[in-house]
Amino acid sequence: MHLRAMTKRDIPDAQCLKEIAGWNQTETDWERFLEAGEAGCFVAELDGQVCGTATTISFENRFAWVGMVLVDPACRGRGIGTRLLAQTIEYLDAQRIPCIKLDATPQGRPLYEKLGFLPEYEIERWTLRRTAVQAARTSEARCCADFPPSLLKDILETDREVFGANRSFLLKSLHQQAPALTAGITSEGKLQGYTFGRKGSFADHLGPWMANNATVARALLERFLTCSIRDVLIVDWLKSNIVAGQLLRSFGFSYARPLTRMYRGENAHPGSVERVCAILGPEFG
Repeated sequence: MHLRAMTKRDIPDAQCLKEIAGWNQTETDWERFLEAGEAGCFVAELDGQVCGTATTISFENRFAWVGMVLVDPACRGRGIGTRLLAQTIEYLDAQRIPCIKLDATPQGRPLYEKLGFLPEYEIERWTLRRTAVQAARTSEARCCADFPPSLLKDILETDREVFGANRSFLLKSLHQQAPALTAGITSEGKLQGYTFGRKGSFADHLGPWMANNATVARALLERFLTCSIRDVLIVDWLKSNIVAGQLLRSFGFSYARPLTRMYRGENAHPGSVERVCAILGPEFG
């Protein structure tokens, strides 16, 4: 087995692994990982064929994210995933990143704990399947028109406080790809909440979703449901946010799977978790 840095030429092979796993990422998402830091993204090869992937993103060197740890099912049991994960940790430690974070499945959590990762909080993925999407492309255009460009600056500044680091390069990319799914609500000149959305291979993904109160959280979720034109919607909800969970249930979302946010090192920049309804995604943070 050979480990090396990922390049854009590897994206088709990475997409094949993603499809086998049934995940929602697109080629654009792989490009986002590489643009954030190609040297920190890796592939594993067997006999010259890509059989595994792992990605990292550093946020202001405050902490880094590990994601997209994928292994071809035909090659499992050979320690490929463990080697890839060890490679990401070695790379980030060499960069002197003080904290590494990831979102672990129940199957992966024991391995991460052995490597020194600790639980931070619990997340659940909830999905909504709509048999007939009422929103039309005309409403998508209207949603874009409803968003004043000046609002994005306020959202990005607030998100740095909420997330714990600057990730504006990611959020700007999401907004450029799906402007209809970006929203912000202000009151008396102050931002009260915001959402972004990502167009995946089979579903629109809501996140991050931040709100200061239940009224704002509901309004933002309703807007996303109106402005998305997809049959399947995904939200990665923080279990500690009771209001967000109640809203998802009331709008027909159903439980899909659990995740545990974990960290290794000094978690000096946890952000404002109490304001978060849903994360951007387990691959991005």
